[in-house]
Amino acid sequence: MYRFEICANSVASCIAAQEGGADRVELCAGIPEGGTTPSYGMIRNARKSISIALNVIIRPRGGDFLYSKSELDEMLYDIKVAKELGADGLVFGCLRPDGSVDMEAMRPLMEAAGNTPVTFHRAFDHSADPLKALEDIIELGCARILTSGCRPTALEGAPLLAQLVEKAGDRIIIMPGCGVKEGNIAEIARLSGAREFHFSAREPVESGMIFRNPEVAMGSEDDPYGTVQTTARRVAATIEPLRS
Repeated sequence: MYRFEICANSVASCIAAQEGGADRVELCAGIPEGGTTPSYGMIRNARKSISIALNVIIRPRGGDFLYSKSELDEMLYDIKVAKELGADGLVFGCLRPDGSVDMEAMRPLMEAAGNTPVTFHRAFDHSADPLKALEDIIELGCARILTSGCRPTALEGAPLLAQLVEKAGDRIIIMPGCGVKEGNIAEIARLSGAREFHFSAREPVESGMIFRNPEVAMGSEDDPYGTVQTTARRVAATIEPLRS
């Protein structure tokens, strides 16, 4: 009855997602920015390393979802590469300045995707009119919408998620994401009626570096040496409340 997608920030996370029982991964770089297009090498290695479905996010940068002509051209190139490398699905979304779905920007991207299923990502949560956006995204031919119900977490957004699930019917899949974890996935499922779920199931991983320079940081992370990775243990633990 249920399907589970893992937001994977590395090939190691993809492998852990498969080992934990996930059905699909969404491969992303730039997690602190909300997810950006992964590299050629990451996509190729992920496809080689897992047999479950591999979706690839097509997002040229962090920030808003209002893209320039140059950025849209970049997305078209990335769609072509992701498909050539064996992606089973693509993940993207574009908005106009007024918060409506940018149909003119989306149509060439959808044409480039062809028969490869498209998930309209959490740009949806920044739309001015979610119910109108739902109908526009259905018209475009997207396979699913990833959304927190326009709230900080999917649990908080459950009332809108339920409304979206009802209105979508069998025309498109509504997939709750953001803050989905072991302790609330069953409640989100009950409140929303959704059948697909998106989560990261990540845990901190300590760096193996012995020498460390405390004066230099590479980014904004609290721990400039450690990383976070999906673990099979957390994937399985999050799935268990619904699979049991």
